[in-house]
Amino acid sequence: MLRLNVGMKSSDDSGADTLSIGALAARFGLATHVLRHWEAMGLLSPGRDAGGRRRYGADDLTRVATILLLKEAGLGLNAIRSLSAAVDRAGRQEVLRPAAEEFRSRIAAAQASLELIEGGLRCGHEDVTRCPNYQRLIAERVGLEGPAGGRL
Repeated sequence: MLRLNVGMKSSDDSGADTLSIGALAARFGLATHVLRHWEAMGLLSPGRDAGGRRRYGADDLTRVATILLLKEAGLGLNAIRSLSAAVDRAGRQEVLRPAAEEFRSRIAAAQASLELIEGGLRCGHEDVTRCPNYQRLIAERVGLEGPAGGRL
């Protein structure tokens, strides 16, 4: 789950609301090197103050939150960078379509695992491996065949 500390404020010498790299990192529970890495990858491009120090504004906060949510959703940084560079619907779809397929596959696997676990919970046998219903679930999951060539 995305952690955001909304109570922090900072401002630079010009009075505009900005955050230092440390304040931004703390706001999201990140290490500062993560933000530097994202900047090196082209995911972030903070402004600089007169001393050359990074200053992050509201757009940067939105970008960091977006990166974290997309990472939480399973996208890698390269895909996120490609998504950020996509300027049209076709480009966005090209990046997101494989991720959607991967999620569908993971969801199907998770549903099958849940069905197996729930089958074990419902089983009244002392040894779940002897339960005909549980054996059926296992056979469907891994394609086991019985001794006579039929499904277990």
